[in-house]
Amino acid sequence: MVMHLPLPDICSLQLIDDVVAERQNGKNAQFFNKIAAEWKSKVQEYIDASGSPKNIQLWPKITPQKNVFLNLYSSPQEGAVQKLAIDSLRDHGLTLCPACGEPGRPNTLDHYLPKAAFPHFCITPLNLFPMCDACQAQKGAKTGDDISPRFFIHPYFDVFVAEQVIELSISPPFDTPTFDLTACAQLTAEQSALVESHVRELGIEQRYAHFFRDQHRRLIRLAARMRETGQNVTNTLETFCATEQDLTKNSWGHVFYAAVLANADVMEYLEKGDLPPLP
Repeated sequence: MVMHLPLPDICSLQLIDDVVAERQNGKNAQFFNKIAAEWKSKVQEYIDASGSPKNIQLWPKITPQKNVFLNLYSSPQEGAVQKLAIDSLRDHGLTLCPACGEPGRPNTLDHYLPKAAFPHFCITPLNLFPMCDACQAQKGAKTGDDISPRFFIHPYFDVFVAEQVIELSISPPFDTPTFDLTACAQLTAEQSALVESHVRELGIEQRYAHFFRDQHRRLIRLAARMRETGQNVTNTLETFCATEQDLTKNSWGHVFYAAVLANADVMEYLEKGDLPPLP
């Protein structure tokens, strides 16, 4: 239920040089000049570790000056290089959340590594990506724990998310079915564990429940109308599934229709079963 995103156009390392150069006449010029090289090394460390909190250390030395970094993100001057970079990340054409796959334009940016703990990554383009409000509220400042050092899939670095990573199983009775979300069987054990923690920590299954209920009721109504008008149920649902796949195989719609089409008992019910009248 996530999608792979292309790397940002803005170079995360070059942005540091640009920020430091832009502040040569400011009150923090000495501070930025002093830490510039080490700051770049920290960002390179982030890139080398693919953003994984398991392999990235905190930077205690800059804690007393963390607000200097945070202000770069929260209070950028008009025309500042980091504001232009952040604005370009916000100017996306996504119509679903890349973190969960829920339909709707994500209207905020998330810091993959939280800016409170990692203020030096607060304007790093590779640490920023669009996310819906529900995901951001669930994610908060979490990164991992002793059991799962990394909770969340990284949309820039985890290339396996280009394919479907979540499977939906639907259980009878099919007039009021239950469902289960699991990692796809084709994933490695490590990938499956990451997918499971991502789904758990973002509360995706609980949120998907509302979508599933409404979508299944709509499906029953559609199937009834198709049967009344002589339309082929399978062909129509295949078209719906293909349309949803155009966005990503991990969109909520594609996960739903792919599961319906793959379940012979559900299809038998939709094509020949006694469908309940629904308003």
